[in-house]
Amino acid sequence: MKERKDRDVDGDGAAAGTKTKSDKQDPALKEPGQSDLIAMYCIDMNGQIKWANKAVLEILGYNATVFVGRHISEFQINAKEYLDEVIYRPNSDASSKKYEIPLRTNDGAIQTMSFQAQPVFDASGKISAIVNICTATHWIQDYVEFPKNNLEFRDFAYKLEKKIEEKATELESKMEELKRSEERYHRMIEEVEDYAIILLDRNGIIRNWNKGAEKIKGYKEEEILGKSFTIFYQDEDRDKGLPETLMREAVEHGKALHEGWRVRKDGSRFWGSIVITALHNTMNEVIGFSKVTRDLTERKFAEERLKEYSSILEFQNRELEQFAYAASHDMKEPLRKIHFYNSYIWDNCNEQLNEKSREYLSRSLNAVRRMNNLIEDLLKYSKTTSNTENFEDVDLNEVVEEMILVHKDEFEQKKVTIEVNPLPIIRGIPFQMKQLFDNLVNNSIKYKHPDRHVLIKIKSELVRGSVREPEADGNSEYHKISVVDNGLGFEPQYVDRIFEIFQRLNNNSAIRGSGIGLAICKKIVQNHRGFIKAAGKVNRGAAFDIYLPID
Repeated sequence: MKERKDRDVDGDGAAAGTKTKSDKQDPALKEPGQSDLIAMYCIDMNGQIKWANKAVLEILGYNATVFVGRHISEFQINAKEYLDEVIYRPNSDASSKKYEIPLRTNDGAIQTMSFQAQPVFDASGKISAIVNICTATHWIQDYVEFPKNNLEFRDFAYKLEKKIEEKATELESKMEELKRSEERYHRMIEEVEDYAIILLDRNGIIRNWNKGAEKIKGYKEEEILGKSFTIFYQDEDRDKGLPETLMREAVEHGKALHEGWRVRKDGSRFWGSIVITALHNTMNEVIGFSKVTRDLTERKFAEERLKEYSSILEFQNRELEQFAYAASHDMKEPLRKIHFYNSYIWDNCNEQLNEKSREYLSRSLNAVRRMNNLIEDLLKYSKTTSNTENFEDVDLNEVVEEMILVHKDEFEQKKVTIEVNPLPIIRGIPFQMKQLFDNLVNNSIKYKHPDRHVLIKIKSELVRGSVREPEADGNSEYHKISVVDNGLGFEPQYVDRIFEIFQRLNNNSAIRGSGIGLAICKKIVQNHRGFIKAAGKVNRGAAFDIYLPID
């Protein structure tokens, strides 16, 4: 380590390689190398400045020929008190003590600096000099120990110099990385096109502009910088003070959110979703705002179309209700008459009719019954609506028990066995839940296998939204309620058709039904924000899985 070796001292305390006697002096009184990043200067025991490094000279505005060799009182305002404490009457408290030292600069101003007065001792242990070291760089004491005597001082200066160099290199590297990071950040902001990202000063004047802002609002950067952001608001919003209100909200709460119509350069409007965020300095004072805007015009139009469709649907539902009323009164009345007249003929003139006439009359009566059942099913389907006001806690165990009790005689006659595992309590519409299970159980009985008694199993489990169904919400939990039978089943390719209205997958004329029952089941489950799935195999039964979300 040549550099270190050149700074060694010889036995008599002079610098190695000295040529003349005039150069010989206490090594503590010589400037320690290139330690110019920290302000340092040294005074002897008479208060004379023996050396000063580049940093302190630059701060005070002197050159070395003017500053070095002069008495400290010519530059330091409180020199007498300072010298009395650290030199003429030193004590243990004064050693390595920090001082606020006011120094007169070359232009006559006063520069107060925080120094640590570090004594340097000679071989006999007496103080031979005082080195004032600026303590603004707080990390010095974390890396080096201050010298205790002359022989340690140059080692101290060398260590300090190296630590300063390392810290300077580290700081330079961090500054370079920060610069690159800022460049990447600004480049990223500038290139974003889907968001208008704007920097405002504390008065709302635009100071920065990205490509997204140009794309959404229509202004070039040179056209808009220096103008108020209120230019994007409609006249009525400016009259109401909306821009200023949003800025105040951002100051008070950190940010302000708003959606509304904004104005482009060409005068056209767009629906903007904006976030204004207050920016603060280290003193927590507001120095400006960032403003991020998204163009949600398409979403706004879609929402308006959805409202329009909802209004149309509401109108159509009212028409459907009117149709249901007509079906329950006007349409059923002629059916009752047809049934009455045909029944009268069947009961009173049956023997007078030939075989063909009796057959047609029987078919006519059956057609009337089917038509009546179809109207009843259509009424049920039309009345299956969703109204959250009617939701309440529904114990499905009680629903199924009541359904079994109501059909007890029928189930015993048809040899139907129903096995029920514990079921959950849900939020729902009670009569719709009753209709749901009634339809599913009757469906299993209707499509029973001719060679075995009906066995229906009803069970429940808790599942995550990760069930592989497009309708499922991945963040929700579901009650999965399964109704499984051992009946005729169905072909798997019909699994998506089974819930369509008027669909019957079995054309056996002995099996009565309108094909609406399972469509009603699907509508009920959808009313409860759930979904229903079916699975089956021919002659091996069917399974219906109901998924109801847990609120």
